[in-house]
Amino acid sequence: MRIVRSFLLLTAFTCLALCVRAADSGKSSPDQPAATGTSGASSETAKPAAATSTTPAAPVAATREEVEELRAEVAELKAAIKKLMEAKAQPEAPAAPAAAKATESSAPGLITLTNSEPGAGAASGDDAEPATDIDALLQAGKTQAQKPPAAPVTAGWNGEHFFIKSPDGQFQIQPYGYVQTDFRSFDGDGAPANTFAVRRARFGFQGNYGKHFQFAILTDAASSGTGTSGAIVRDVYLNAKINDAFQIQAGQFKEPFAQELVAGITNIDFVERGLQSLLYPSGVFAFRSPGAVIHGDINKGVIQYWGGIFNGKGYANATNTTSVPESVGRIRLYPWRNHKDSFFQSLAFGGSIAYSYSAGISNEQTPRLTEPDLAFTFFPQFRINGNVWRGEGEFTFLHGPWGVRAEYVQAEFDRTGVGTLQFGGLGFQNLPTVRYKAWNGSATYLLTGEKRPENGTPRVKHPLFGPETPGITGKGWGAFELAFRYSGIQGNEPGIFFNNVFTPELVPTFNMHTDEFTAGVNWYLNYWVRYQTNVSVDRLKQPSTIGAVPQNYLVFEQRIQFRF
Repeated sequence: MRIVRSFLLLTAFTCLALCVRAADSGKSSPDQPAATGTSGASSETAKPAAATSTTPAAPVAATREEVEELRAEVAELKAAIKKLMEAKAQPEAPAAPAAAKATESSAPGLITLTNSEPGAGAASGDDAEPATDIDALLQAGKTQAQKPPAAPVTAGWNGEHFFIKSPDGQFQIQPYGYVQTDFRSFDGDGAPANTFAVRRARFGFQGNYGKHFQFAILTDAASSGTGTSGAIVRDVYLNAKINDAFQIQAGQFKEPFAQELVAGITNIDFVERGLQSLLYPSGVFAFRSPGAVIHGDINKGVIQYWGGIFNGKGYANATNTTSVPESVGRIRLYPWRNHKDSFFQSLAFGGSIAYSYSAGISNEQTPRLTEPDLAFTFFPQFRINGNVWRGEGEFTFLHGPWGVRAEYVQAEFDRTGVGTLQFGGLGFQNLPTVRYKAWNGSATYLLTGEKRPENGTPRVKHPLFGPETPGITGKGWGAFELAFRYSGIQGNEPGIFFNNVFTPELVPTFNMHTDEFTAGVNWYLNYWVRYQTNVSVDRLKQPSTIGAVPQNYLVFEQRIQFRF
């Protein structure tokens, strides 16, 4: 409204000035005779407007008071425009190219409004005003007034996670987490008591800073199996993505060894991992350790690779016990990944290798081989010193609702200079290497027709409840999946006899074997809530505990999982 008012005032001023100029130019000079003939007549003999004469009547000149009043209005108008532009102008507003100045006419008592270019009729010297074009200022003010404000920070739900994102998308942060509550029932001599348990309760944040940096932090309020109590930081890392084929990740996270280890715990097919997971690195510490890894996808994921170094001791002991880091390498191949019409598009296979060095002086031992479902411990621990090697082979085939997976792991632990230290014992003798091998094979089938993803949750077509997600075609009973698995493990600790003259001693042999059959049903109530029930037959073929007898344990597991 202020702009309109100022514009009307400016228009009125301009009309008045033109009238004054016209009046001055219409006066006859005292020495000039009156015009005669067809071109016009004197004012005394002028005819009415209807006559043929075309000479207009002479206008009346403005008085000095009117001029002063007009000057005051012009000054007020200029002040209003300047104030308006200061309030509306932005840094990118165009500079006004010309000046609007009121100057005295050559005729006494008259004022003309001129629009002059800089340096042409404008004031000069230190007191000169900046050149200003009133029309340009008005247009600039109107443009700035119509310009929309800067976009605010956005927040919402992307169908997978909540998020907070900057207007340009360069910074984004997403809270995420999951809770797994279990009930376990056991049947067998010496089996644990039936119990409820909160298996995991994890919460964290993940996000990106620009296009090349991703970060995450994850804590666990139910740190079972770590030998600690209270909340623990599971993951904290930064990933620098130069491009898809070359990325660097550093911090604390899972060592990239084996396919079921790399898979998210919320996406595995059974309540617990198979027996082969007992041989993974840093198994006591949820398979996590501080370190750094270089990884990437080549040719749109046809080749995936990882190569990293870690302290190999988990997060409960942040410092390594030797100067040799744990080195891990892994490769995974998808030969038909870019062939969309191929039956084998989701076929993948690969392998991993890991090397570390143990310190007997730190009392390091072989892994604790207790069933993941905690039914029993089937193999004792042995003191180790020297090289530690791990190798793994993996296979995955997915097609529609079907999923087939297999994995084989082998581990070796040297015992160089390790013996009993008590008086009369072996002293620091070299003992045979302890070797383990484990295997796991599973198959799943979605009864309700959803497609089985490799490392994710099926898009439930008919959820029982919950918000809308991609792929939903109406409400129903959710998605149901059948699962079956066979898993086994074997440990071999060769014995030896030291036939010393004064201190003969025998190291006993352990060659134990156990396996497990598991059948399960997964009920996806919606995309975020899953109920699992597993029935396992754990077979203890060769007990390692004195007094135990070969037997079968029946284990019934139930889990409710919620994630976001």
